[in-house]
Amino acid sequence: MSIFVTMSSFIIPAIMMFIVIYGMIKKRNVYDDFVNGATGGLKTVIKVMPTLIGLMVAVGVLRESGFMDFLGELAGKVTDRLGFPGELMPVTIVKIFSSSAATGMVLDIFKTYGPDSYLGKITSLMMSCTETVFYTMSVYYLTAKVTKSRWTLPGAMLATAAGTIASVLLANLI
Repeated sequence: MSIFVTMSSFIIPAIMMFIVIYGMIKKRNVYDDFVNGATGGLKTVIKVMPTLIGLMVAVGVLRESGFMDFLGELAGKVTDRLGFPGELMPVTIVKIFSSSAATGMVLDIFKTYGPDSYLGKITSLMMSCTETVFYTMSVYYLTAKVTKSRWTLPGAMLATAAGTIASVLLANLI
């Protein structure tokens, strides 16, 4: 196991060194290319920032107002019968919008039920098996100037549902 720890310490520096050496072989000004790339990245961050702030504020307001808990209780009446605990509905909904807000809710579930509980296991698996659909779409589509999402949203929601179902099934096996 220690060989993997040692190798992982050298992987990123080795990749960076490879890029610099390759750039020098190709007679590129590697530092200028780096600065230009960083400048472009910063411009992208500035363009995307209003969307990110809007999403974070909306999720924060919904969470702090108690609406997410209300929605979880309401949806839980149906999902409990299907084998999905209603206590996890707020996390499921918030995860679609914001991973960081969902992580805060996951910590609340861990405090209440414990990380090794059935709910803790489902939550951990669900966080790994699902994506922040609206966040990802807004960031990437805004950056790439995509105006028609076509089947992206339905496909992403289907994948999220599949990940959530897989989380419940896997938690039952553990």
